Amino acid sequence: MSEVKQLPTRDEVPTAQTWDLAKIFVDDNAWEEAVKKIKAELVTTEPFIGHLADDAKTLLAATKVILEITREIEKIYVYASMKSDQDTANAKYLGYSTKAGALWAQASAAIAFFEPEVIAIDEKQLASFLASDQELAEYTMFFANITKARGHVLSPNEEKLLAGASDIFSASENTFGVLDNADLKFGVVQDEDGNDIQLSNGVYARHLESTNRAVRKQAFETLYASYEQFQHTFASTLSQHVHGHNYLARVHNYNSARESALAGNNIPEAVYDTLVAQVNQHLPLLHRYVTLRKKLLGVEELHSYDLYTPITGEASLTFDYQAAQAEALKALKPLGDDYLAIVQEAFDNRWIDVTENKGKRSGAYSGGAYDTNPYILLNWQDNLDNLFTLVHEMGHSVHSYLTRHNQPYQYGDYTIFLAEIASTSNENILTDYLLKTQTDPKVRAYILNHYLDGFKGTVFRQTQFAEFEHWIHEQDANGEALTADAMSDFYADLNQRYYGTTLVADPEIALEWSRIPHFYYNYYVYQYATGMSAATTLAHNITTGVPGAVDAYKTYLKAGNSDFPINVMKQAGVDMTAPDYLDEAFAVFEQRLNELEALLAENN
Repeated sequence: MSEVKQLPTRDEVPTAQTWDLAKIFVDDNAWEEAVKKIKAELVTTEPFIGHLADDAKTLLAATKVILEITREIEKIYVYASMKSDQDTANAKYLGYSTKAGALWAQASAAIAFFEPEVIAIDEKQLASFLASDQELAEYTMFFANITKARGHVLSPNEEKLLAGASDIFSASENTFGVLDNADLKFGVVQDEDGNDIQLSNGVYARHLESTNRAVRKQAFETLYASYEQFQHTFASTLSQHVHGHNYLARVHNYNSARESALAGNNIPEAVYDTLVAQVNQHLPLLHRYVTLRKKLLGVEELHSYDLYTPITGEASLTFDYQAAQAEALKALKPLGDDYLAIVQEAFDNRWIDVTENKGKRSGAYSGGAYDTNPYILLNWQDNLDNLFTLVHEMGHSVHSYLTRHNQPYQYGDYTIFLAEIASTSNENILTDYLLKTQTDPKVRAYILNHYLDGFKGTVFRQTQFAEFEHWIHEQDANGEALTADAMSDFYADLNQRYYGTTLVADPEIALEWSRIPHFYYNYYVYQYATGMSAATTLAHNITTGVPGAVDAYKTYLKAGNSDFPINVMKQAGVDMTAPDYLDEAFAVFEQRLNELEALLAENN
């Protein structure tokens, strides 16, 4: 029997490959003291209750107090959540994360009066306040983001009750996270060399890219066997979370949870519907790509576990982490030396948690707060996909860095709608760099295949998720039970519509909904698809040297919440209220699909 390879424990990971959270709080004692301090400061909001409309001076003072509280709690929350993410089985930091969530709920209750009172201020009176006080005028857009919710905010006491229950509304999501990341045990699978490997989400993703079909099949079946055992538990957590979304939307006088979620970013629902309609219109392109994949793999049947392996597996590009850093710097050169300097700082000063370890949260993200570094969590594997993940998350982190260094705290963040554009612009720039620098036909074919797979995953797949997410919310709103069977049946049919009849309807894929954490994020996933589509135009302008394109792009990266997201993107050169940007994105997909077909025809 060969020895099973195990993931390292957290304390076995080299320090240089971990993020430096001591830059937030020097140690856990400092975090504990910050929690005590902020709890004591919550009472400072009480004198302002019922007095925001008194005069401009009072409104300004209240605004400052509340923003200082949220600013400090963000640091507290980030430290606790990231400490927990690096080892989700660590009870101490799981407790910290729970404590931070409870503190956020307390603070939310303490400041719940603020938005309803601001909204209650007469429009002309608020305008008069802003005109009479220059310092208060610096918060004009901040107040605009609040007052756009007129008609959807309850009384101060009602909002306080809901805010105090925020940790209850997030309980199902938290349960999913613990079950998926810590308690769910996967089986042992074999790698290409016959070694026994403990399956994890990170190992699963790597195995699906294997050129050995038996390795892919075993990983696929082993992973879903675990999710099948807990499908009813996952159905319970997801259905309760969706029910919470619908409840909160209903009590805030929205027609739907989707309307409520999109209103937060001031995004018209038509943007969502246009995306779904345009993607469905272009599904024949995806069907064509799936058919090409089956032909090139030379299989009698194409299964779900065949969708991620490179078509030209023998030409796969691999990068260890050091090599990936060097490639990222070369690829992002069109963005300028000032951009590259920030990337280098991230590499040099431990902004990035690199290595997968036992209990570590799966996937990747860029996180942080206004007063912290824009940290990145990775679960590094030596492949091209992880190079794309690195530049993707770096896009988020540089976006955060430039926003926080160019905007005051009240505008020092940005909406998710804007966030995905920065990250996928980087991916598009990397693709352009690789296609310009790689001449080997097999390597080029691999890159083109990777791009098409990425587009499939970011535009087609995320829109598929968006359709499913909207369906489960509508089902719940209509009083239909979201059982495991109901969700699996719908998801299986949806998956078949997207990928076409060439793909075998594997029974396991019907359970894919059970392992997608984004379904707990409340209408989040559609923004991946809109983001990549918009990024296509921006990246094309940058890589082809369109005059002013880089400066316009950086204006967007620095804007934060200083304007509504649709307006920020118009300033960057993309109108996301029209379908044109989606048509342009599909044109690029078709162009590269044509190129791949021609390249493979020439070399076969």
